[in-house]
Amino acid sequence: MSRTDEVVSRALAVVAASRALREKHEKHRREVYKRVQIASLKRPSIPKGIQLRLNLQ
Repeated sequence: MSRTDEVVSRALAVVAASRALREKHEKHRREVYKRVQIASLKRPSIPKGIQLRLNLQ
């Protein structure tokens, strides 16, 4: 293998590793933002003293 081939193969390996790391971080970021969105949903406000109907049919 010539020196040029070695340099090209190492460069391609670095690019592949960089892409894998970027995709891993992006996946983690999506999971975190999904949890943040779920946690930030406003819960419905039910006033005290109100009894809700329970439909069992």
